[in-house]
Amino acid sequence: MNDSEIFIVGASGQLGTALRQKYPRAKSADIDKLDITNKKSVEAFGWSGIKIIINAAGYTDVDGAETPEGEATAQRVNTTAVGNLAGVANQCGITLVHISTDYVFDGTKTPHTEDEPFSPLSVYGKTKAGGDKAASIVPRHYIVRTSWVIGEGKNFVRTMLELGQKGVNPTVVSDQIGCLTFTSELVRAIDHLLTTHAPYGLYNVSNDGDPTSWADITRKIFQFAGFNNLTVSDTTTAEYFAGKLGIAPRPLQSTLDLGKIHATGFECHDWKDDLETYVKKELSGDR
Repeated sequence: MNDSEIFIVGASGQLGTALRQKYPRAKSADIDKLDITNKKSVEAFGWSGIKIIINAAGYTDVDGAETPEGEATAQRVNTTAVGNLAGVANQCGITLVHISTDYVFDGTKTPHTEDEPFSPLSVYGKTKAGGDKAASIVPRHYIVRTSWVIGEGKNFVRTMLELGQKGVNPTVVSDQIGCLTFTSELVRAIDHLLTTHAPYGLYNVSNDGDPTSWADITRKIFQFAGFNNLTVSDTTTAEYFAGKLGIAPRPLQSTLDLGKIHATGFECHDWKDDLETYVKKELSGDR
């Protein structure tokens, strides 16, 4: 696979940054050259020589999407833009890799399988489900559904490390259950699907290991960071957001069934191992 034949959409985000590290010769474009929410902009862009589009772009402000302005933006970025990219992929015979989320489900089932029907609770989840539908019409497509992504940028692990360094004893929700997904793991899985020419379709991808809560993940973060004098208190999602306005509902069960990606020969890393590596790297300042 030739890096220069890959086009990364959303190249400056957490996943996009990891993809650029993996594929240094891959192409990308700023919004002044390619506005993926504008059909004419996408159709007029020079796609010659591109064989793979990896769509790592997304409006991910889950609460912001509950506002009228946020909903319109989420619809444009998470649904309309995917349809625009799918149209070009169809026309030019390009493989489309699109990133999905556990938020397309209501979180009442566990683990989530690839054939589970959509049941989003939030505007964000609804717009992502729309994007999944749009991507699925491309004959050569990989929809990679993931959860709880951690990479380069603002994320839960960095937030907890900052609190720990300030000596804060945090209160963290304990009724949302899932597995972390490090961008390094997502990139490994995407590369595996592409290089092994796995059957096209939808694949769940997260780190492996025992599903756990955000509160217990925080305890692991503090353990790996050596914050042994700090304690983590549990709370429920309802208690945490009580009295706060404009909060989107969260799925409580986010665990993904990894059987399908495993069947292709891909072995997922345990989230605890990748978390320990990530924490030590963050504390060393070696980003």
